[in-house]
Amino acid sequence: MTSSGGSFALVEPGLSILQLNTMLSGGGTDDQCVKLAWALRRLGQDVLLFGPDGRPYATMSRSLGVPLENSGAEGPIKIPYIFRAAKLIRARGIQILHAHHGRDIWPAILAAILSARTPKIVLTRHLAKSPRSWLSRRFVLHRCDALVAVSEFVAKVLKHGSYEPESPEPERRARPPLRGDHCKIQVIYGGIDTESFRPLNARSQREEWQAREEDYLFAVVGGYDLPRGKGQREFLQAAARIHRQLPQARFLLVGRGNMKEMLASEIARLGLTGKAWLTPYCNNMPMAMNAIDCLVHPQVGTEAFGLVICEAFACGKPVIASELDGIPEAFSATRFGTLVQPESVEALAAAMLEWGRKEKPSLEFRNSLHQKVKEQFSLEAFATRNLALYRALIDHGASIGKQGR
Repeated sequence: MTSSGGSFALVEPGLSILQLNTMLSGGGTDDQCVKLAWALRRLGQDVLLFGPDGRPYATMSRSLGVPLENSGAEGPIKIPYIFRAAKLIRARGIQILHAHHGRDIWPAILAAILSARTPKIVLTRHLAKSPRSWLSRRFVLHRCDALVAVSEFVAKVLKHGSYEPESPEPERRARPPLRGDHCKIQVIYGGIDTESFRPLNARSQREEWQAREEDYLFAVVGGYDLPRGKGQREFLQAAARIHRQLPQARFLLVGRGNMKEMLASEIARLGLTGKAWLTPYCNNMPMAMNAIDCLVHPQVGTEAFGLVICEAFACGKPVIASELDGIPEAFSATRFGTLVQPESVEALAAAMLEWGRKEKPSLEFRNSLHQKVKEQFSLEAFATRNLALYRALIDHGASIGKQGR
Protein backbone atom coordinates (compact mmCIF):
# COMPACT_ATOMS: atom_id res chain seq x y z
CA MET A 1 0.00 0.00 0.00
CA THR A 2 1.22 3.49 -0.79
CA SER A 3 0.23 6.78 0.79
CA SER A 4 -0.24 8.37 -2.61
CA GLY A 5 -3.55 6.67 -3.45
CA GLY A 6 -6.82 8.36 -4.37
CA SER A 7 -7.97 11.46 -2.54
CA PHE A 8 -10.17 11.19 0.55
CA ALA A 9 -12.90 13.64 1.50
CA LEU A 10 -11.73 15.48 4.63
CA VAL A 11 -14.03 15.28 7.66
CA GLU A 12 -13.85 18.20 10.06
CA PRO A 13 -13.28 18.80 12.88
CA GLY A 14 -10.79 16.07 13.64
CA LEU A 15 -10.95 13.81 16.67
CA SER A 16 -7.96 12.83 18.79
CA ILE A 17 -7.71 9.06 18.36
CA LEU A 18 -5.26 6.54 19.83
CA GLN A 19 -4.97 3.14 18.14
CA LEU A 20 -3.50 0.78 20.77
CA ASN A 21 -1.68 -2.36 19.61
CA THR A 22 0.80 -4.45 21.62
CA MET A 23 1.80 -6.63 18.65
CA LEU A 24 2.45 -4.97 15.25
CA SER A 25 4.25 -8.13 14.20
CA GLY A 26 2.01 -9.24 11.33
CA GLY A 27 -1.30 -10.82 10.47
CA GLY A 28 -4.71 -9.48 9.56
CA THR A 29 -5.41 -7.69 12.83
CA ASP A 30 -2.22 -5.61 12.68
CA ASP A 31 -2.79 -4.92 8.99
CA GLN A 32 -6.29 -3.59 9.61
CA CYS A 33 -5.17 -1.54 12.62
CA VAL A 34 -2.42 0.28 10.72
CA LYS A 35 -4.51 0.79 7.59
CA LEU A 36 -7.37 2.16 9.66
CA ALA A 37 -5.01 4.64 11.33
CA TRP A 38 -3.69 5.72 7.92
CA ALA A 39 -7.15 6.09 6.39
CA LEU A 40 -8.47 8.06 9.37
CA ARG A 41 -5.58 10.49 8.98
CA ARG A 42 -6.51 10.85 5.32
CA LEU A 43 -9.96 11.89 6.57
CA GLY A 44 -8.37 14.67 8.60
CA GLN A 45 -8.34 12.98 12.00
CA ASP A 46 -5.54 13.29 14.58
CA VAL A 47 -4.47 9.65 14.91
CA LEU A 48 -1.59 8.20 16.89
CA LEU A 49 -0.51 4.56 17.04
CA PHE A 50 0.78 3.25 20.38
CA GLY A 51 2.80 0.05 20.08
CA PRO A 52 6.26 -1.56 20.10
CA ASP A 53 8.82 -0.10 17.72
CA GLY A 54 11.08 -2.22 15.52
CA ARG A 55 8.38 -4.59 14.34
CA PRO A 56 7.13 -5.01 10.75
CA TYR A 57 3.93 -3.04 11.15
CA ALA A 58 5.66 -0.32 13.16
CA THR A 59 7.90 0.16 10.14
CA MET A 60 4.88 0.09 7.83
CA SER A 61 3.14 2.68 10.01
CA ARG A 62 6.00 5.13 9.72
CA SER A 63 6.32 4.56 5.97
CA LEU A 64 2.68 5.58 5.63
CA GLY A 65 3.16 8.71 7.72
CA VAL A 66 1.22 7.42 10.74
CA PRO A 67 2.91 8.67 13.93
CA LEU A 68 4.02 5.85 16.23
CA GLU A 69 4.57 6.32 19.94
CA ASN A 70 6.92 3.55 21.06
CA SER A 71 5.28 1.63 23.90
CA GLY A 72 8.56 0.05 25.03
CA ALA A 73 8.72 -3.19 26.98
CA GLU A 74 5.40 -4.39 28.34
CA GLY A 75 6.82 -5.31 31.74
CA PRO A 76 5.23 -7.59 34.38
CA ILE A 77 1.55 -8.24 33.51
CA LYS A 78 1.78 -5.19 31.22
CA ILE A 79 1.70 -2.72 34.15
CA PRO A 80 4.44 -0.39 32.75
CA TYR A 81 2.73 -0.50 29.36
CA ILE A 82 -0.63 0.45 30.90
CA PHE A 83 0.84 3.39 32.82
CA ARG A 84 2.63 4.69 29.72
CA ALA A 85 -0.61 4.44 27.74
CA ALA A 86 -2.51 6.30 30.47
CA LYS A 87 0.11 9.06 30.50
CA LEU A 88 -0.12 9.39 26.73
CA ILE A 89 -3.94 9.60 26.86
CA ARG A 90 -3.67 12.47 29.36
CA ALA A 91 -0.92 14.30 27.50
CA ARG A 92 -2.61 14.11 24.09
CA GLY A 93 -6.19 14.63 25.25
CA ILE A 94 -7.28 11.39 23.59
CA GLN A 95 -11.01 11.21 22.88
CA ILE A 96 -11.17 7.74 21.32
CA LEU A 97 -9.09 4.77 22.47
CA HIS A 98 -9.35 1.88 20.00
CA ALA A 99 -7.78 -1.53 20.68
CA HIS A 100 -7.72 -4.48 18.29
CA HIS A 101 -6.15 -7.61 19.85
CA GLY A 102 -7.76 -9.74 22.52
CA ARG A 103 -4.62 -9.29 24.62
CA ASP A 104 -5.15 -5.51 24.43
CA ILE A 105 -8.66 -5.45 25.91
CA TRP A 106 -7.75 -4.96 29.55
CA PRO A 107 -4.65 -2.80 29.00
CA ALA A 108 -6.88 -0.42 27.04
CA ILE A 109 -9.61 -0.40 29.69
CA LEU A 110 -7.20 0.07 32.59
CA ALA A 111 -5.21 2.77 30.77
CA ALA A 112 -8.43 4.68 30.10
CA ILE A 113 -9.40 4.48 33.78
CA LEU A 114 -5.96 5.54 35.03
CA SER A 115 -5.77 8.45 32.60
CA ALA A 116 -8.71 10.22 34.30
CA ARG A 117 -9.62 11.53 30.82
CA THR A 118 -12.50 9.08 30.24
CA PRO A 119 -11.87 8.54 26.52
CA LYS A 120 -14.44 6.46 24.71
CA ILE A 121 -13.21 2.85 24.53
CA VAL A 122 -13.73 1.00 21.27
CA LEU A 123 -12.65 -2.62 20.87
CA THR A 124 -12.61 -4.60 17.63
CA ARG A 125 -13.05 -8.37 17.51
CA HIS A 126 -11.22 -9.66 14.43
CA LEU A 127 -11.70 -13.36 15.24
CA ALA A 128 -14.69 -15.64 14.71
CA LYS A 129 -14.90 -16.42 18.42
CA SER A 130 -15.42 -14.63 21.70
CA PRO A 131 -12.53 -13.81 24.05
CA ARG A 132 -10.89 -16.83 25.63
CA SER A 133 -11.08 -15.74 29.27
CA TRP A 134 -14.26 -15.94 31.35
CA LEU A 135 -13.40 -12.54 32.85
CA SER A 136 -13.49 -10.85 29.46
CA ARG A 137 -16.67 -12.62 28.36
CA ARG A 138 -18.35 -11.58 31.61
CA PHE A 139 -17.21 -7.97 31.98
CA VAL A 140 -15.83 -6.50 28.75
CA LEU A 141 -19.18 -5.15 27.56
CA HIS A 142 -19.60 -3.40 30.90
CA ARG A 143 -16.31 -1.56 30.51
CA CYS A 144 -16.18 -0.56 26.82
CA ASP A 145 -18.35 1.92 24.95
CA ALA A 146 -18.53 -0.06 21.71
CA LEU A 147 -17.39 -3.46 20.50
CA VAL A 148 -16.87 -3.76 16.75
CA ALA A 149 -17.51 -7.13 15.12
CA VAL A 150 -15.90 -7.51 11.68
CA SER A 151 -18.88 -9.48 10.32
CA GLU A 152 -22.46 -10.34 11.12
CA PHE A 153 -21.26 -13.85 11.94
CA VAL A 154 -18.80 -12.55 14.54
CA ALA A 155 -21.58 -10.41 16.03
CA LYS A 156 -23.78 -13.50 16.23
CA VAL A 157 -21.06 -15.43 18.08
CA LEU A 158 -20.51 -12.54 20.50
CA LYS A 159 -24.21 -12.19 21.20
CA HIS A 160 -25.47 -15.77 21.11
CA GLY A 161 -22.46 -18.08 20.92
CA SER A 162 -21.87 -20.93 18.48
CA TYR A 163 -21.68 -24.61 19.40
CA GLU A 164 -20.58 -27.52 17.21
CA PRO A 165 -19.61 -30.22 19.75
CA GLU A 166 -18.95 -32.85 17.06
CA SER A 167 -16.65 -30.67 14.97
CA PRO A 168 -13.14 -32.06 14.27
CA GLU A 169 -11.87 -28.50 14.79
CA PRO A 170 -11.48 -27.91 18.56
CA GLU A 171 -11.99 -24.15 18.27
CA ARG A 172 -15.39 -24.66 16.63
CA ARG A 173 -16.85 -26.90 19.35
CA ALA A 174 -17.76 -24.16 21.84
CA ARG A 175 -17.68 -20.41 21.21
CA PRO A 176 -19.57 -18.91 24.20
CA PRO A 177 -21.28 -15.50 24.01
CA LEU A 178 -20.48 -12.31 25.88
CA ARG A 179 -22.62 -11.17 28.81
CA GLY A 180 -23.82 -7.61 29.05
CA ASP A 181 -25.40 -5.01 26.79
CA HIS A 182 -25.38 -6.50 23.30
CA CYS A 183 -26.49 -3.15 21.85
CA LYS A 184 -22.85 -2.09 22.14
CA ILE A 185 -21.87 -4.67 19.50
CA GLN A 186 -21.66 -3.00 16.09
CA VAL A 187 -20.76 -4.62 12.75
CA ILE A 188 -18.14 -2.79 10.69
CA TYR A 189 -16.57 -4.62 7.76
CA GLY A 190 -12.85 -4.22 7.21
CA GLY A 191 -11.22 -2.55 4.25
CA ILE A 192 -8.65 -3.25 1.54
CA ASP A 193 -6.38 -1.01 -0.49
CA THR A 194 -8.47 -0.82 -3.66
CA GLU A 195 -5.91 1.53 -5.23
CA SER A 196 -3.46 -1.40 -5.27
CA PHE A 197 -5.88 -4.33 -5.58
CA ARG A 198 -7.31 -3.58 -9.03
CA PRO A 199 -7.08 -5.18 -12.48
CA LEU A 200 -3.46 -5.09 -13.65
CA ASN A 201 -1.28 -6.73 -16.27
CA ALA A 202 0.60 -9.40 -14.29
CA ARG A 203 2.44 -11.15 -17.13
CA SER A 204 5.80 -10.66 -15.41
CA GLN A 205 4.54 -12.39 -12.25
CA ARG A 206 3.22 -15.34 -14.25
CA GLU A 207 6.58 -15.61 -16.01
CA GLU A 208 8.33 -15.57 -12.63
CA TRP A 209 6.14 -18.49 -11.62
CA GLN A 210 6.97 -20.17 -14.96
CA ALA A 211 3.30 -20.20 -15.95
CA ARG A 212 2.39 -20.03 -19.62
CA GLU A 213 -0.24 -17.64 -20.97
CA GLU A 214 -2.60 -20.55 -21.69
CA ASP A 215 -2.26 -22.03 -18.18
CA TYR A 216 -5.16 -21.63 -15.78
CA LEU A 217 -3.80 -20.81 -12.32
CA PHE A 218 -5.78 -21.85 -9.28
CA ALA A 219 -4.21 -20.57 -6.06
CA VAL A 220 -4.66 -20.69 -2.32
CA VAL A 221 -3.27 -17.48 -0.84
CA GLY A 222 -2.34 -17.44 2.85
CA GLY A 223 -0.24 -19.02 5.55
CA TYR A 224 0.05 -22.76 5.94
CA ASP A 225 0.80 -23.50 9.56
CA LEU A 226 0.02 -26.69 11.42
CA PRO A 227 -2.26 -28.38 12.07
CA ARG A 228 -4.27 -27.72 8.86
CA GLY A 229 -3.38 -24.33 7.43
CA LYS A 230 -6.16 -22.78 5.36
CA GLY A 231 -7.21 -25.98 3.63
CA GLN A 232 -4.13 -26.37 1.41
CA ARG A 233 -4.16 -30.17 1.74
CA GLU A 234 -7.81 -30.34 0.70
CA PHE A 235 -6.96 -28.08 -2.25
CA LEU A 236 -4.22 -30.47 -3.40
CA GLN A 237 -6.52 -33.47 -3.01
CA ALA A 238 -9.10 -31.72 -5.21
CA ALA A 239 -6.37 -30.87 -7.74
CA ALA A 240 -5.39 -34.55 -7.92
CA ARG A 241 -8.97 -35.42 -8.89
CA ILE A 242 -9.22 -33.00 -11.81
CA HIS A 243 -5.76 -32.28 -13.20
CA ARG A 244 -6.06 -34.87 -15.99
CA GLN A 245 -9.41 -33.39 -17.07
CA LEU A 246 -7.88 -29.88 -17.06
CA PRO A 247 -4.41 -30.31 -18.59
CA GLN A 248 -3.94 -26.52 -18.67
CA ALA A 249 -4.59 -26.18 -14.92
CA ARG A 250 -1.84 -25.34 -12.45
CA PHE A 251 -2.24 -25.29 -8.67
CA LEU A 252 -0.29 -22.77 -6.60
CA LEU A 253 0.20 -22.42 -2.85
CA VAL A 254 1.07 -18.76 -2.29
CA GLY A 255 2.27 -18.09 1.23
CA ARG A 256 4.54 -19.53 3.87
CA GLY A 257 4.38 -21.63 7.03
CA ASN A 258 5.61 -24.68 8.88
CA MET A 259 3.68 -27.12 6.67
CA LYS A 260 6.05 -26.51 3.76
CA GLU A 261 7.73 -29.93 3.78
CA MET A 262 4.44 -31.73 4.36
CA LEU A 263 2.80 -29.97 1.42
CA ALA A 264 5.78 -30.60 -0.87
CA SER A 265 5.57 -34.31 -0.01
CA GLU A 266 1.83 -34.26 -0.64
CA ILE A 267 2.36 -32.80 -4.11
CA ALA A 268 4.70 -35.67 -5.00
CA ARG A 269 2.47 -38.33 -3.41
CA LEU A 270 -0.58 -37.12 -5.33
CA GLY A 271 1.21 -37.14 -8.68
CA LEU A 272 1.08 -33.36 -9.04
CA THR A 273 4.77 -32.69 -9.63
CA GLY A 274 5.03 -30.03 -12.34
CA LYS A 275 1.32 -29.21 -11.92
CA ALA A 276 1.32 -27.90 -8.35
CA TRP A 277 3.96 -26.05 -6.39
CA LEU A 278 4.68 -23.74 -3.48
CA THR A 279 5.67 -20.29 -4.70
CA PRO A 280 8.44 -18.26 -3.05
CA TYR A 281 7.07 -15.70 -0.59
CA CYS A 282 5.48 -12.86 -2.56
CA ASN A 283 5.77 -9.27 -1.28
CA ASN A 284 3.55 -7.86 -4.03
CA MET A 285 0.18 -9.41 -3.30
CA PRO A 286 -1.82 -7.20 -5.72
CA MET A 287 0.39 -8.45 -8.56
CA ALA A 288 0.11 -12.05 -7.33
CA MET A 289 -3.67 -11.77 -7.19
CA ASN A 290 -3.72 -10.46 -10.75
CA ALA A 291 -1.42 -13.26 -11.93
CA ILE A 292 -3.77 -16.05 -10.84
CA ASP A 293 -7.00 -16.98 -12.63
CA CYS A 294 -9.06 -18.19 -9.67
CA LEU A 295 -8.64 -17.78 -5.93
CA VAL A 296 -9.45 -20.91 -3.93
CA HIS A 297 -10.14 -20.32 -0.24
CA PRO A 298 -10.96 -23.77 1.22
CA GLN A 299 -10.84 -22.67 4.87
CA VAL A 300 -11.32 -25.51 7.37
CA GLY A 301 -10.92 -23.77 10.74
CA THR A 302 -12.68 -20.52 11.58
CA GLU A 303 -12.94 -17.38 9.48
CA ALA A 304 -14.26 -14.07 10.77
CA PHE A 305 -14.75 -12.56 7.32
CA GLY A 306 -12.11 -13.22 4.64
CA LEU A 307 -10.74 -9.99 3.18
CA VAL A 308 -8.55 -12.02 0.81
CA ILE A 309 -11.80 -12.78 -1.05
CA CYS A 310 -12.46 -9.07 -1.47
CA GLU A 311 -8.89 -8.60 -2.72
CA ALA A 312 -9.45 -11.24 -5.41
CA PHE A 313 -12.77 -9.71 -6.42
CA ALA A 314 -11.15 -6.25 -6.57
CA CYS A 315 -8.73 -7.67 -9.16
CA GLY A 316 -11.62 -9.18 -11.11
CA LYS A 317 -10.95 -12.81 -10.22
CA PRO A 318 -13.50 -15.55 -9.44
CA VAL A 319 -13.40 -17.13 -6.00
CA ILE A 320 -14.14 -20.67 -4.83
CA ALA A 321 -14.51 -20.64 -1.05
CA SER A 322 -15.83 -22.63 1.89
CA GLU A 323 -19.30 -21.63 3.01
CA LEU A 324 -18.00 -21.10 6.53
CA ASP A 325 -18.55 -18.52 9.28
CA GLY A 326 -18.20 -14.98 7.84
CA ILE A 327 -16.97 -16.06 4.39
CA PRO A 328 -20.42 -15.79 2.71
CA GLU A 329 -20.54 -12.13 3.75
CA ALA A 330 -17.26 -11.41 1.97
CA PHE A 331 -18.42 -13.49 -0.99
CA SER A 332 -21.58 -11.37 -1.30
CA ALA A 333 -19.43 -8.42 -2.46
CA THR A 334 -19.80 -9.72 -6.05
CA ARG A 335 -20.77 -13.44 -5.82
CA PHE A 336 -18.42 -14.13 -8.74
CA GLY A 337 -17.50 -17.72 -8.04
CA THR A 338 -18.81 -20.62 -5.98
CA LEU A 339 -19.30 -21.38 -2.30
CA VAL A 340 -18.73 -25.02 -1.39
CA GLN A 341 -19.32 -27.21 1.63
CA PRO A 342 -16.36 -26.92 4.03
CA GLU A 343 -13.94 -29.88 3.96
CA SER A 344 -15.67 -31.48 0.97
CA VAL A 345 -12.89 -32.37 -1.47
CA GLU A 346 -15.52 -33.61 -3.92
CA ALA A 347 -17.42 -30.28 -3.94
CA LEU A 348 -14.18 -28.33 -4.18
CA ALA A 349 -12.99 -30.42 -7.15
CA ALA A 350 -16.32 -29.99 -8.94
CA ALA A 351 -16.22 -26.21 -8.56
CA MET A 352 -12.62 -26.03 -9.74
CA LEU A 353 -13.46 -28.19 -12.77
CA GLU A 354 -16.38 -25.88 -13.61
CA TRP A 355 -14.38 -22.65 -13.37
CA GLY A 356 -11.31 -24.10 -15.09
CA ARG A 357 -13.45 -24.70 -18.18
CA LYS A 358 -14.86 -21.18 -18.36
CA GLU A 359 -13.44 -18.33 -20.36
CA LYS A 360 -11.39 -15.84 -18.41
CA PRO A 361 -13.31 -12.62 -17.69
CA SER A 362 -12.81 -9.59 -19.92
CA LEU A 363 -11.02 -6.49 -18.66
CA GLU A 364 -14.29 -4.59 -18.81
CA PHE A 365 -15.98 -7.15 -16.55
CA ARG A 366 -13.01 -7.18 -14.16
CA ASN A 367 -13.17 -3.40 -13.87
CA SER A 368 -16.88 -3.59 -13.05
CA LEU A 369 -16.14 -6.05 -10.23
CA HIS A 370 -13.43 -3.73 -8.92
CA GLN A 371 -15.88 -0.84 -8.76
CA LYS A 372 -18.36 -2.88 -6.73
CA VAL A 373 -15.68 -3.82 -4.21
CA LYS A 374 -14.33 -0.27 -4.02
CA GLU A 375 -17.74 1.10 -3.09
CA GLN A 376 -18.09 -1.30 -0.17
CA PHE A 377 -14.61 -2.18 1.03
CA SER A 378 -12.17 0.62 0.19
CA LEU A 379 -10.04 1.95 3.03
CA GLU A 380 -11.94 5.23 2.83
CA ALA A 381 -15.25 3.40 3.33
CA PHE A 382 -13.68 1.41 6.18
CA ALA A 383 -12.41 4.53 7.96
CA THR A 384 -15.63 6.44 7.36
CA ARG A 385 -17.66 3.69 9.06
CA ASN A 386 -15.36 3.66 12.08
CA LEU A 387 -15.36 7.45 12.25
CA ALA A 388 -19.17 7.49 12.23
CA LEU A 389 -19.09 5.21 15.28
CA TYR A 390 -16.55 7.43 17.03
CA ARG A 391 -18.69 10.50 16.30
CA ALA A 392 -21.81 8.82 17.66
CA LEU A 393 -20.01 8.06 20.92
CA ILE A 394 -18.62 11.58 21.28
CA ASP A 395 -21.71 13.48 20.15
CA HIS A 396 -24.13 11.59 22.38
CA GLY A 397 -21.76 11.43 25.35
CA ALA A 398 -22.76 7.84 25.96
CA SER A 399 -21.93 4.33 24.91
CA ILE A 400 -23.72 2.80 21.95
CA GLY A 401 -25.61 0.51 24.30
CA LYS A 402 -26.93 3.39 26.42
CA GLN A 403 -28.05 5.21 23.26
CA GLY A 404 -30.00 2.13 22.23
CA ARG A 405 -32.05 1.95 25.43
